[in-house]
Amino acid sequence: MTGARPVERGVARRFLVLRHLLAPPRSLPAEPESVMRVMNRVGSLQFDPLEVAGRNHDLVLLARIAGYRREWTDRWLYAERALYETYNKMLSIVPTAELPWYRLTWDRNREEHDGGTFDEHAPLVEELLSRVRDHGPLLPRDVGPRATIDWYWRPTNRVRAILEALAEAGILGIARRERNLRVYDLVERLFPAELLATRVPERDQRMHRLLSRYRAHGLLGSGGQSELWYGTGRNVRERAELRAELVATGRLVPVQVEGVKGERFVVGDEIPILEQAERERAAGDPPGGVEPGVAFLAPLDSFCWDRNLLRSLFDFDYVWEVYVPAAKRRWGYYVLPILYGDRLVGRIEPRIDRKAKTLRVVGLWWEPGFDPLTDGFARGVADALAAHRDFGGLRTVTLPRTNVHRPFVAAVRAGLSRPTGR
Repeated sequence: MTGARPVERGVARRFLVLRHLLAPPRSLPAEPESVMRVMNRVGSLQFDPLEVAGRNHDLVLLARIAGYRREWTDRWLYAERALYETYNKMLSIVPTAELPWYRLTWDRNREEHDGGTFDEHAPLVEELLSRVRDHGPLLPRDVGPRATIDWYWRPTNRVRAILEALAEAGILGIARRERNLRVYDLVERLFPAELLATRVPERDQRMHRLLSRYRAHGLLGSGGQSELWYGTGRNVRERAELRAELVATGRLVPVQVEGVKGERFVVGDEIPILEQAERERAAGDPPGGVEPGVAFLAPLDSFCWDRNLLRSLFDFDYVWEVYVPAAKRRWGYYVLPILYGDRLVGRIEPRIDRKAKTLRVVGLWWEPGFDPLTDGFARGVADALAAHRDFGGLRTVTLPRTNVHRPFVAAVRAGLSRPTGR
């Protein structure tokens, strides 16, 4: 760890909040261009289609952009095509300009499917490609049901599976989504020919992917959960070699965070943000120099990727329990961490009820020692709930009717009743 820059715990927390554009939350202007500002900072947004409280990437952007609307991201994805969906850390949204540095997944999947799925189902492959070529973008359901085949996680309609395989191989792309259903088209209709023709060496692609994980999170180490590193190197040794080169060229800077085991790495261009965090903490200023705000963090927000760091740096144990059997959950199905200033102080389970035009808060939990009646916190929660309500196009917010939360709920309701703009 020789040469690693020492960083105090409080400075590290402040740095993460600043560099994630959460100081304060929803500080970016209410305009589509703010989506690209977030992308320019984090480089990659994880896509998950579950819409209990909103899709993951929409919740990430909602925490950072005033008045965020899902149509803004859809515009960049499916109209302007400045962004596109591909596999980085699982399914992700990345800048289209970086396509040559992400096409390794296409190439590997093409090799695999050419020797398997595409040969086994050749007539259907040709039928589907002919339909897309001759008639334009295609929804799987437009073809009609076919036999079910074994597919990754479960048996799946054969049409859907083959269309997914063609997209994995970079033959088809996502022209748009109807709600969360993929509409497929030929990649040559979706992306510029010169971009598709650009080839980048495999090693450079892996290095780009590795750097993308550090750009997305801001303070990763060299270990942690395996899903942090999917696609970044063929093995631990290659990943270590690529990381060493990123450090040698200054694109990553090693740091040693007080009380956190092992080296961490800051993107070289973000050292000024780390220095801002040091100045703010030394002066006793709040994050960003303004009154602390409240944000509900998406479960796959890159801020939350490294669960070990959340425990060691924030004393916050977060498990996304959406895939945990109900009887074994500690909190709830779709629970979001609550960020207040530069602390993680609790959890909230919001659900969008479109039929009732209501944002339902079905659960609230506080971290040990945190008083939710702390001055300004209930007002911050009210602001975050109002933003979430408006994002969903809803009319009302309902809160838990439990005795333990009664004083806090009353304070939040008072905040929600404030006139807009105050």
